[in-house]
Amino acid sequence: MGTYPTTDRTIPTRSRERASYDRALVHSVLDEGYVCHLGFVRDGAPVVLPTLYARVGERLYVHGSTGSRPLRMAGAAPDPGLAVCVTVTLVDGLVLARSAFHHSINYRSVVVHGTARQVTDPAAKREALDALVDHVVPGRSADSRPANDRELAATAVLVIDLAEVSAKVRTGGPNDDDADLGLGHWAGVVPVRTVHGAPQPAADLDGAIAVPDYLTAPAGGTTAC
Repeated sequence: MGTYPTTDRTIPTRSRERASYDRALVHSVLDEGYVCHLGFVRDGAPVVLPTLYARVGERLYVHGSTGSRPLRMAGAAPDPGLAVCVTVTLVDGLVLARSAFHHSINYRSVVVHGTARQVTDPAAKREALDALVDHVVPGRSADSRPANDRELAATAVLVIDLAEVSAKVRTGGPNDDDADLGLGHWAGVVPVRTVHGAPQPAADLDGAIAVPDYLTAPAGGTTAC
């Protein structure tokens, strides 16, 4: 799949050895996460909003309301769009060191710089919304009522090309100073993972409707390449 090109904005100033531009790694992090943080500048001040997203190939789709500020600020082509920074972070472990200074976390993260534009073509918008639903639960879009015209009008979707992208990963145990290795404090890693619980039916669900097969062992995330 190759790598993404580096730019001044995708080269970290700290821990450069943890940075990666590998497309497969970037895609795997984006496909495993559920929530991104969308950053932009509004009236001269930074704003960061959590929201749902989905990756389809080399594009990232971000969900929002037509009344939200970033959606109104990002027009459709050929509008210059909205300069954004999108981040996704997965926490894999709590790293406990002998010293407070060396405590850390194991993580995988992706940072995307780019220009966000609204998806206005009705067919493309429906496809993007299906991708957003399937990103949370693969196969769910085909097992639910599609959005009607009123709902489509109330929902907005931004698209950002995956062009200026980087990943960053920390693995392993604590990096204690040699002088602290003899201290009587426990050190190591506490793994962190997301676990899907048993599906809980809605209170008003018809009891004859069985739990779908795709919910018995949800994988989470998309696999589009």
